[in-house]
Amino acid sequence: MDSKRSLRSVFMNGIITENPTFRLLLGMCPTLAISTAVVQGVGMGLASTFVLVFSNLVISLLRNIIPDKVRIPSFVVVIATFVTIVDLLMKAFLPSLSQSLGVYIPLIVVNCIIFARAESFAFKNPPMLALADGLGMGAGFTLAITLLSAAREVIGAGTFLGMQVMPASYHPMAIVLRPPGGFLMLGILLLLVNATLKGFEKRRAAKAKEGIA
Repeated sequence: MDSKRSLRSVFMNGIITENPTFRLLLGMCPTLAISTAVVQGVGMGLASTFVLVFSNLVISLLRNIIPDKVRIPSFVVVIATFVTIVDLLMKAFLPSLSQSLGVYIPLIVVNCIIFARAESFAFKNPPMLALADGLGMGAGFTLAITLLSAAREVIGAGTFLGMQVMPASYHPMAIVLRPPGGFLMLGILLLLVNATLKGFEKRRAAKAKEGIA
């Protein structure tokens, strides 16, 4: 049971406590660059999750073999391998999505979320925990970038997944689809998400005190 609770807490940590987008503010380049449509946000999130999960797992399995002095080049080789796999798979089966994401798929190799988890977690923990961490961080990033993409697409284009959802009288705010609009929407979501989580944490702490009392 302790192991299960530990795996669960590691997984939930990536979604809530240390969400890479809303709490740690990592991986901002792809987050702001491709979050103009939900399809692109989901595609980037799933691609990053694939790389996170398998690079974490392999690095954890090799953590007692990789010399500390060459760990960074080793991380690059492992991460680049899985980025190449996901890039080729996208080009073969999802060519339109691959084209719309463009250079940001190969750039997953230097995504600071991937490197941060490899260095701070996968290289120091057993495979199952590293796997849970990769899944949690990937899910957290996917949820965050999808939420941002949905807000920008609906407000900036009046569509969701390419389908018209706003009334004909609605005038899309085109600026939301541009870089300044991306920063603005991210700032608003950061405020809302962190305020909500802070309120949740206060209520949980209050309930814990009542339980002790």
